[in-house]
Amino acid sequence: MNRAKPIWRHLSTTAAPPKPPITILASTKELHAHLIRTHLHKDPSSISDVLKFYTLSPPHLNKAHFIFNQIGQPTLMVWNLMIRGLSQSEKPSEAIRMYSRMRQQGLVGNNLTFIFVFKACARVSDVVCGQKAQACVIKIGFESYMYVSNALIHMYSSCGDLSCAQKVFDEMHERDLVSWNSLMCGYSQCNRYKEVLGLFEAMTVTGNVRADAVTMVKVVLACIQLGEWGIADCMVKYVEDNHVGVDVYLGNTMIDMYGRRGLPRLAREVFDRMRERNVVSWNAMINGYAKVGNLVDARNLFDRMRNRDVISWTSMITGYSQANQHAEAVSLFREMMAANVRPDKVTVASVLSACAHVGSLDVGEAVQEYIRNHGVKTDVYVGNALIDMYCKCGVAEKALAVFQGMDKKDSISWTSVISGLAVNGFADSAHEFFSQMLKEGIRPTHSSFVGILLACAHAGLVDKGLEYFESMEKVHGLKPEMKHYGCVVDLFSRSGKLQEAYEFMQNMPMVPDVIVWRILLGACQVHGNLALAEIVSNKLIELDPSNSGNYILSSNNYALSHRWDGVAKMRGLMDESNVQKPFGPQDVRIQMKAVGICGSDVHYLKAMRVADFIVKEPMVIGYECAGIIEEFGSEVKHLVPGDPVWHC
Repeated sequence: MNRAKPIWRHLSTTAAPPKPPITILASTKELHAHLIRTHLHKDPSSISDVLKFYTLSPPHLNKAHFIFNQIGQPTLMVWNLMIRGLSQSEKPSEAIRMYSRMRQQGLVGNNLTFIFVFKACARVSDVVCGQKAQACVIKIGFESYMYVSNALIHMYSSCGDLSCAQKVFDEMHERDLVSWNSLMCGYSQCNRYKEVLGLFEAMTVTGNVRADAVTMVKVVLACIQLGEWGIADCMVKYVEDNHVGVDVYLGNTMIDMYGRRGLPRLAREVFDRMRERNVVSWNAMINGYAKVGNLVDARNLFDRMRNRDVISWTSMITGYSQANQHAEAVSLFREMMAANVRPDKVTVASVLSACAHVGSLDVGEAVQEYIRNHGVKTDVYVGNALIDMYCKCGVAEKALAVFQGMDKKDSISWTSVISGLAVNGFADSAHEFFSQMLKEGIRPTHSSFVGILLACAHAGLVDKGLEYFESMEKVHGLKPEMKHYGCVVDLFSRSGKLQEAYEFMQNMPMVPDVIVWRILLGACQVHGNLALAEIVSNKLIELDPSNSGNYILSSNNYALSHRWDGVAKMRGLMDESNVQKPFGPQDVRIQMKAVGICGSDVHYLKAMRVADFIVKEPMVIGYECAGIIEEFGSEVKHLVPGDPVWHC
């Protein structure tokens, strides 16, 4: 479907209502003083102009009360002025009380009275009072007044009673744009977006009402929530064809719509041509760029912002974190703290995730301290992020302390602590927590089983691990995925049961991927099983012929057995296949527990606890269980002599 034509000539600004000029205030005070001197301040008709000014000026509403209380017998016009002013004030419930006082004085009210009363009921969600007022409207005969019906629709919509709102709408003999917009807003507020689109279609069929910016905000928002991008493009075309003015709210909604679709260019066109922008405009545009990984343009916009709120900072930090630019996320969070911007729970969760990936324990600890000292509202997601951060930084004790201090825990909380304990070598504790999770009725997830299988592999509990694996589908109804099969292969391999691992792979219901084959190949090298290593090497090169690491691992296997013909063969295959050879030196930083396969030695490295070293011969760095590489978003590094390896 073709997208809309340019709509820039319809971009406009909505100015805030001007404050009363000082001269008007002075004139009002002068008139009030004159009426007091001439003893006319208690006369309803004489004082009405003064009262009107004070009721429509929130800072002077108390003066309006004072004047009103001095009037002996207020007229209906005076009552209406007070009800109107209070309905627009910070205490709309006072308007309802004023209406009740008026009824007690024997006055019924007119069409204006009920418009103001319905507005007050809408603001405080008092549907009962609204229904009583509607009964009076019907009794008096004001239901035929379109503006009264519009106010009634707005009241019922605001209170969430859409059936009554629809009934009032359907019974109207005449409707204007406000009638349609009021009902659309009600359906939108109650997340009934299909009804919003249905109403818009019905409105266009009538042919006598044209949408405005308010209408289009609700319609485009409905398209966003329903993922109806084709209809959204038609709505943009409607804006163009019907010359709908695009104010800041509609502009922001369109930016968000294009951003969610991964169309930042179209979003930027809207953004650049908006005559008025607010912080929401900038944040929506930054999010649009971040969604497609264009963090350069996102950061350029962020740096240009004059006024940033917590969402601005969080959008950039989250964007960096999701793009695996974790160091930048941590760095920007430091800037945020220096700028004295208070983070929210989303910011905290994002930066903790970044800290976990780069092993920035000091920043992670500082974040937790900030949460404690400044009363930042936290939830289960922040608790889970803290557990994950401490586990990945190798401080399982603090992860446990966070877990035990959480008021509410979900399956991710349990999975994080189980996996963290397993990765950090506390296999027995991981088993205890897994059992406790089941006792408390928490349903395990696929990730939970990755953690417990990893714990079994570390402890050499082959039978127990197989028992857990079998229970996934039989007991818990979870179909094992590739990563679980990889964990079982790792379970056999660590215990030296390479043939069992190979046979297990042969009987898998799915074709093993390259990660699973690499687990077995690494184990063959560790245990010196050259015959099986040769089979696995050939399979790996067949599946992933462009990966230099496969050739290096195979070459190392041949070198261990002094099979120099095999070494030459691997080098020849690399040349024939035009495989990109790893160039050194590389700067590799170990962020978690990792394994380096170098000759006949297996070096286990733990974050924060190892010394730096220089690679002396080709090697591969990868997480101990390649089956969970996907879980942690890691990658295998292929190193050559001269590469420095640093701990974090």
